[in-house]
Amino acid sequence: MSNEILDNLDVEAGCLTFKDVRYILIRPDTVVDLQKAVEEMVGPEKCAEALMAGGYTGGSRSSKRYKEVFNYTDQEIVAFMCRMGGEIGWGRFNLIELDATNKRLIIEVEGSPFAEAYVRNQPSTLRQAQGTASQLPVCHMIRGVLAGMAAGIFGGDVDSEETECVAKGDPVCRFVIRG
Repeated sequence: MSNEILDNLDVEAGCLTFKDVRYILIRPDTVVDLQKAVEEMVGPEKCAEALMAGGYTGGSRSSKRYKEVFNYTDQEIVAFMCRMGGEIGWGRFNLIELDATNKRLIIEVEGSPFAEAYVRNQPSTLRQAQGTASQLPVCHMIRGVLAGMAAGIFGGDVDSEETECVAKGDPVCRFVIRG
């Protein structure tokens, strides 16, 4: 299977770049352990906001770049970023709905590394007691990336929500973004 991202990564002097944008490789459990530590320090809501904000920055910058530099349409931006999500290991992104007129975007992600790592890193006794690894969605960075992308496409502020999450026991992680 071809992978546009990996096939076009430049590696020089300890830097990975794709189309002149720097990236890093990091294990999902590293991110999730950071997430859990921050949840304990400031609570799950503030942690979710912080991780979402980080993802938002990446998503909005990417969507802006693809529109300005590569002249992608809204549909092409979403398609490329969904494909890229899978190619860089963030799961299989499935576009469910893109309605630019009504400013609504729905994407489902199968195999979110964040949800999977969250489940894996939860003590089994707690998972058994709760029936799930988390009572709340945990894929805040993906939610942020999608919100940033949608804000660029919709031309303004958006609300984003992870309505389903594998860490809660749902079959997929589902993201709904509205402008």
